[in-house]
Amino acid sequence: MFLYGASGHAKVICEILESQHRIPYGLIDDNPLVTSLLDYPVYNTLQQAALTADDRFIISIGNNRIRKAIAAKLSEVTFTSAIHSAAIISVRSVVGEGTVVMSNVSVNVHSNIGRHVILNTNCSIDHDCVVEDFVHISPNAALAGNVQVGEGTQIGIGACVMQNIRIGKWATIGAGAVIIRDVPDYAVVVGNPGRVIKMNQF
Repeated sequence: MFLYGASGHAKVICEILESQHRIPYGLIDDNPLVTSLLDYPVYNTLQQAALTADDRFIISIGNNRIRKAIAAKLSEVTFTSAIHSAAIISVRSVVGEGTVVMSNVSVNVHSNIGRHVILNTNCSIDHDCVVEDFVHISPNAALAGNVQVGEGTQIGIGACVMQNIRIGKWATIGAGAVIIRDVPDYAVVVGNPGRVIKMNQF
């Protein structure tokens, strides 16, 4: 088991894995000044890590665009997920590979969580939601039932999304925003009720 990225987000994932007695062999980060994290070795390249065919990976980088780029770069490796023992996930829901689910997260029935998603501390995903790949749902954010969140979107800390809402890809929902209408691709939305203030430029 290796983590790709050695920063604060990686610390949280390490502790999730430790709680499950899944001990990482180390981390990979291209910053040569970082040599260890939580007493785990940090390698600067895949070659230094001396990988085997049995190794599994989690991308431990919070930035959604960077996480997608790294996933493409690591197209030949096998990914695994990290789900905190204090998370509650319906047996009728699906969680994709590479996804990290932190403590006190709730995922209710018939929700579909994509690949390399971050469900951060205390967030709530109600029934029949679709959260596409590379999304980050921040701490204490809440999605009501039948919400769809497009690829790469960031839902800010404490944001609330009403039922039956569609949020486009690579959008940004600001901290504490209240979303009562659909959000287009790339929109940056803030406030209560949420309003579009600009469009993300990638």
